[in-house]
Amino acid sequence: MTPYPLSYLLVLNLLAAIVFMSFVWLLSLPTRNASLADIFWGLGFVLIAWLSFALTGGYLGRKLILAFLTTAWGLRLSVHIAWRNWGKGEDRRYQAWRAKRGESFWWMSLFTVFLTQAILLWVISLVVQLGQLSPVPSRLTMWDALGMLVWGVGLMFEAVADWQLARFKADPNNKGQVMDQGLWRYSRHPNYFGETLIWWGLFFITFSTPYGYWAIISPVTITFMLLKVSGVTLLEKDITERRPEYREYMETTNAFVPWFPKKGRQT
Repeated sequence: MTPYPLSYLLVLNLLAAIVFMSFVWLLSLPTRNASLADIFWGLGFVLIAWLSFALTGGYLGRKLILAFLTTAWGLRLSVHIAWRNWGKGEDRRYQAWRAKRGESFWWMSLFTVFLTQAILLWVISLVVQLGQLSPVPSRLTMWDALGMLVWGVGLMFEAVADWQLARFKADPNNKGQVMDQGLWRYSRHPNYFGETLIWWGLFFITFSTPYGYWAIISPVTITFMLLKVSGVTLLEKDITERRPEYREYMETTNAFVPWFPKKGRQT
């Protein structure tokens, strides 16, 4: 296939993200479960990665690395969220929005949930799109090696943190308790920390290409979202309202970057 120029690539991928998430919205209507947006989120990145692979004429080695790393992350995330949510119904966030909007939620969710996520998906995936465009450098560089290393550390943090939390919640003796073990002893959100490392790793891979500077939009966006919007801030507001004992954990443990607990921590 003849490589597409940058503008065509970005427009086609944006349309693909919109169509994909609109399809997920249709799936959510009969089940009355907007949480499907979270399950399919990672798969949307896989779609964009391989569409970019097909539509660009960049250096094959870098294209394969970006596409496969995105696929590994996206599939793991989608499978994890699907397994975590199985049989539990709609997430509390969407239930609250559904109750607030009433009968209009079914169509408003297309814009407030699914198309919003489509646009975010497209913005965050810019690093994967831009990194596959250029045929130069026509070799792997130290930036690629650094990016793969950072990506690997990030995936380890995210996957291990998710596994530790799932195992903790599966134990009935831990009901109502604060998870402060394993990686969660050193960070209140080690999974989010790992997520940001993944995208900074992909940025380092793309940085060696002519579009590398523009690709910083992706890791900056996901880092901001996880720290200030849909991640740490929103989650901890909900937790502290439901579980006041979480405040002690907040006082002794870093919110994001893993570090040793502050002195006086009870273990």
